[in-house]
Amino acid sequence: MKQMYDVEKVIGQYSGLSRKVLEYSLAMKTLLDDSKKPGFDPARWEEMGAFLDTENFERIGNFKEVMDWPTYRDFLAGWAPNAEWECSFKRVTENGNLVLLELEERTSMGGAQNAVNSLSVYEFDDAGKVDHLDIYLQMPLPDPALLASYADVDITG
Repeated sequence: MKQMYDVEKVIGQYSGLSRKVLEYSLAMKTLLDDSKKPGFDPARWEEMGAFLDTENFERIGNFKEVMDWPTYRDFLAGWAPNAEWECSFKRVTENGNLVLLELEERTSMGGAQNAVNSLSVYEFDDAGKVDHLDIYLQMPLPDPALLASYADVDITG
């Protein structure tokens, strides 16, 4: 079994685009946690745009759904206040403008819990911004309550 670590404990070992991906993960976790605090302004999700080419960004998600930046930002703003998310670092691989990040992700939502192995493929443009993100998961069949957050997302591919 591969040993896993907290992202905070391994980030200092990385530089370049790999480091940017790990910083992205930590920023996502911070906003997700902050979204549950009184007075959180959903407009803060725009902070994630600092990592992205927001004009050209495309995310292909868990169910092959395609989201541009405004759609993804709005999805996060609706999902985050109702979800708990944490991860453990497995491995990061960088090749050219691609970074592959392997995590174990754990999510709780509405009493339902799920743990998945994820592989996220980050594609960077020449300016060092993510313009494409693919998400791949290994998981048992999810609890229907976890799927409820996708009610307004077209997952028909």
